[in-house]
Amino acid sequence: MYDDRKLIHKDLKKYVSRLLVYGLANDTPSHAAFSNRFSKAMYGFWSGRHSVMRQEYVRRSDGTVLRICIISPKKETEIRKTGMLWLHGGGYNVGFPEEEVSYPDAFCSDGSAVVIMPDYRKSTEAPYPAALEDAYLTLQWMLVNAERLQIRSDQIFVGGESAGGGLAAALSLYARDQKEINIAFQMILYPMIDDRPTVSSSHNTMPVWNTKHNEVAWNMYKGNLQEVPSYCAPARETDYTHLPPAFTFVGELDPFYAETVRYFEELYQADVPVMIRTYPGCFHAFDIMCPEAPIAKKARNLALKAFRFAQNHYIQEQ
Repeated sequence: MYDDRKLIHKDLKKYVSRLLVYGLANDTPSHAAFSNRFSKAMYGFWSGRHSVMRQEYVRRSDGTVLRICIISPKKETEIRKTGMLWLHGGGYNVGFPEEEVSYPDAFCSDGSAVVIMPDYRKSTEAPYPAALEDAYLTLQWMLVNAERLQIRSDQIFVGGESAGGGLAAALSLYARDQKEINIAFQMILYPMIDDRPTVSSSHNTMPVWNTKHNEVAWNMYKGNLQEVPSYCAPARETDYTHLPPAFTFVGELDPFYAETVRYFEELYQADVPVMIRTYPGCFHAFDIMCPEAPIAKKARNLALKAFRFAQNHYIQEQ
């Protein structure tokens, strides 16, 4: 199934040749090509239509600093807003917040949300648990600065796509176990959560992300771990109780399809409210890589509807 590109959705087929130009549709991991897939994205540059960005810096325990991008709506309101901690994708080894414009900008479009995006450490700088530590530091910073940021302390969401979705899932597990901060909702889009081979991540040659990319990225992120904890690979978790309500969508040709579906089945069995949608013929990150495709627009619109639903239904007192 996963070797046959004839199965790619009709809306996406015309984009495959373009992805080849950027080195994203072949079977060879290309770190440089992947890290430059949004060549116009630059540190400090934000292209949102409905939002603006400013930056702050938070000191880590080792004295280094974490850059945090604060995405606020252009529409000024006095109301306290949903605080969304959004984590960018990139296989845990590349990327930066400014690449992830579409979802944060959409969340801010009606003036009801502020999106916080940390420039967390990638595995090229430091392997696990550095990214998780940065994500949790950002979560703590959000709560301490909630009034200044104009966000509701009872409506802190986390989310991301791909590795960012995996990191958000790990953060939800970690925050639950630390019992210091209550997360109200998690939006983990096609998350990278299982370092072990699955039926969809094995022998996958689809565009954007495939088996070879996945193996390289996981090896970099795990570093020298002898045993892999669920805070690194959330699909290894055995206790799914008391986790935040969750939303995802995933393409059926995505290497992460099987692990995503299984993870949401486990959440459902643990009585966690879940929303999941699968898209036949869609490969990894089709919503980001092929933004003009009708199927991609439908997926992004669904994610925004899920976000608005969560805003109206999920709160968690601290």
